[in-house]
Amino acid sequence: MLFNSFEFIFLFLPITFFVYFYLNSRRLTEAAKGFLVASSLFFYSWWNVIYLPLILGSMLFNFVIGSSFSREKTFKKVSKKTVLTFGVIGNLGLLGYFKYSDFFIANVNFTLGTDIPLLHLALPLAISFFTFQQIAYLVDSYKGETKEYDLLNYAVFVTFFPQLIAGPIVHHKEMMPQFASLRNKYKNYKNIYLGLIIFSIGLFKKVVIADSFAVWANNGFDNAKVLTFYEGWATSLSYTFQLYFDFSGYTDMAIGAALLFNIKLPINFNSPYKATDIQDFWRRWHITLSRFLRDYVYIPLGGNRHGNFRTYNNLLATFVLGGIWHGAGWTFVFWGFLHGIALAVHRLWTNLGFKMHSVLAWFVTFNFVNICWVFFRAKEWEDAIKVLSAMFGLTGFTIENVTLINLIKLDRTTLDLISVTAGIGRIDMLIYMFIAAVAIFVLFLKNTSEQAPKLKYSGSDAAVMLFSISISYVSIIFINSVKVSEFLYFDF
Repeated sequence: MLFNSFEFIFLFLPITFFVYFYLNSRRLTEAAKGFLVASSLFFYSWWNVIYLPLILGSMLFNFVIGSSFSREKTFKKVSKKTVLTFGVIGNLGLLGYFKYSDFFIANVNFTLGTDIPLLHLALPLAISFFTFQQIAYLVDSYKGETKEYDLLNYAVFVTFFPQLIAGPIVHHKEMMPQFASLRNKYKNYKNIYLGLIIFSIGLFKKVVIADSFAVWANNGFDNAKVLTFYEGWATSLSYTFQLYFDFSGYTDMAIGAALLFNIKLPINFNSPYKATDIQDFWRRWHITLSRFLRDYVYIPLGGNRHGNFRTYNNLLATFVLGGIWHGAGWTFVFWGFLHGIALAVHRLWTNLGFKMHSVLAWFVTFNFVNICWVFFRAKEWEDAIKVLSAMFGLTGFTIENVTLINLIKLDRTTLDLISVTAGIGRIDMLIYMFIAAVAIFVLFLKNTSEQAPKLKYSGSDAAVMLFSISISYVSIIFINSVKVSEFLYFDF
């Protein structure tokens, strides 16, 4: 079920909200938790019910292993480290089978000249996210930082629907105390007010901004055979902003929906395109993934504890693995490799005491990130080379000699009355106007997490705000009613 669908906004979310708090108000707290788990599993199954046993089996497997760490008698014949290793391998094996089997087979066929048939497995929704989340739980349990004896509580932790599909990746210790709090079992109108505002901002980001950029990005990457210099930059920048507004929009909607239930999810984005170096970028982009890679990959590899050369290798290995996590393809591996190299270069630059003017530092960082996104988006190497060749002027700088009226081509759908397609061989001036406007918005205005704490609840303001939100929902969903688009990170 999509956050930006009729079913979620007008049926699932309000029904789940009212029933959950009704059960809590009747002091049926276990029933309320059970209902929330059942609702979240229904939310997950809406996509494809065939994968429901997969997430249930994964939960049971990790709960048994995680809870065993608190029972000393379990480890008379086998060490805790062995059990942890078994659990982590089990999780990675499940993820590897569904996500990387065909990638592995294709590379074996290419290398050895064999003809092993591909499995063509459909990627189960959210498997990358709930796998990482549960690996973190196992490691935390192994360290004695987490103890969970109740399967229902653990099921709430894994399946809570706002963060189930695409994060943020959360820790057991930052979630379960919130669910256990008696205060959080009753409706909090300030949280409802803030949650609806944040959810609405996310919905606007996704439906109006990200989906408009998607039209141009898809045309450039997938439809055009050749791009000029201007079209190449329009294509790459369109995807750069599409990805940010799509995923940060999803995160805002997740944070807003969770806040309705008095649960505060961690911030996942903090104006990443304002970053002035690549390390700063990764402190701002997909923050919970960066935290996971740091705590469960980079530090266990040795972090920065064994000299500069080892540190550079650890950075590179961490981000290559991060690239592989995003997708089973060499373009993702190369994207991770580029970021790993950039982080190593940045560390060397800093150690040598070099500095760069903040404006120039931002310019270099943003363009590096933008160029790297080309590999992240490209379905094949040829698509990446096509866009990059245009961006570096290898296909020419000319604009076709057409009149200004012919520069704009309106599509037939309602959505495209406000988003204009870029046809092959023609430049659409509206693209650059939209890119410029959004760039100003991203670079100079405060983000959702910065604005939310300043919002104050009052009855009259809330009434006006809720009315405005209702009108916004109707308008936005009407515009998007032709096709409700998926979120990009569902593919990862």
